Amino acid sequence: MKLNKSATETFASLTEDYGDATLSRTVVFKWHKAFKEGRENVEDVPRSGRPISSTNYQNVEVVRAVTAKDRRLSVRMIAEETGLDKNAVHRILTDHLHMRKICVKLVPKNLSGEQNANGLGICQDLLGRLETEPDFSDKVITGDGSWVFDYDLEIKRQSAEWHTKNSSRPKKARMSRSRVKTMIVFFSDSRGIVHKEFASPGQTDNHIFYKDVLERLRKRVQRVRTDIADDWVLHHDNVPAHTTLQFENFWRRKTFPYFHTLPTAQI
Repeated sequence: MKLNKSATETFASLTEDYGDATLSRTVVFKWHKAFKEGRENVEDVPRSGRPISSTNYQNVEVVRAVTAKDRRLSVRMIAEETGLDKNAVHRILTDHLHMRKICVKLVPKNLSGEQNANGLGICQDLLGRLETEPDFSDKVITGDGSWVFDYDLEIKRQSAEWHTKNSSRPKKARMSRSRVKTMIVFFSDSRGIVHKEFASPGQTDNHIFYKDVLERLRKRVQRVRTDIADDWVLHHDNVPAHTTLQFENFWRRKTFPYFHTLPTAQI
């Protein structure tokens, strides 16, 4: 190139000098063009090459640090950030760090610090009372409610059938959840069910309905739990109908103690 020869002339000179050991015409033209554009050395340009596939201690710690910053990264994204091979990243995550990717658990809402402190305080009070009154748990009546549907949907696993390899896959029509439902409210203690009743169709669980239910529960306790009729404790959850001011005033007039617990779905 410095002798002002063309790529064709350069290839002819190299062929004359080196014979069969000469570089191919394509490579000669490539290098001639590179030198003409300003390149001055024949060393290879540094390349990234294949991703590192080693699973040594250093790479394990690199992957641990990356996942600690963002646990939602995919294996591909971790590989791109660390420069490791995807298979190596997956092997480090599963075999060395003993990690697996799991979905978050959806709950109605996360508990606040005040709710957690309230639940802790209730538990501590109960433990303290059990130490002074060993039979305290026998006085507790727990209440809850649940929706009862006209029919339950058959899940996919329940409809599984035994078939040979060559038989066709069975089919079934998709069913909708029953629109006919009613609420059952029940109360129990350490000896079993104390009181239960079904709400009338269309009835919502508001404080007026709940006060009527508790009035019937109080009378039921006086009949079937005579030993604790004057000294029993109501235990229920914190749904809005159970925490209104109207309900608290009503229950305070009955002079029976009660305590709340955090809703099960939020724990």
